[in-house]
Amino acid sequence: MVPFNYDKVLESVKKTGRIVLASDACERGSHLNDMARTISELAFDYLDAPPVVIGARNWITPAHELEEFFFPQPEWFIDAIHEKILPLKGHVPKNNFTPNEQLRKNRRGV
Repeated sequence: MVPFNYDKVLESVKKTGRIVLASDACERGSHLNDMARTISELAFDYLDAPPVVIGARNWITPAHELEEFFFPQPEWFIDAIHEKILPLKGHVPKNNFTPNEQLRKNRRGV
């Protein structure tokens, strides 16, 4: 990832005004947060919404039977887009990605 060429990413952000960064690494302390910060700085005038980072939960990796609760799942992407970037007509989120939930999780350390 280092060095990372942001040219193509910035070109895309300029077209769409949005970006979702995802990884199976834990979200807290993830390199994606650094990338989101850099994209925010370099493409601030082009962003219609803040960059959204989706990663694994901030827990110890569980047994394989519980991986669906730990690693990003397809519905996490749709729910995060709906709540953080652009409300999707008729969509009812299954997961909570609101700012209040983000603050609550940070207070709990998860």
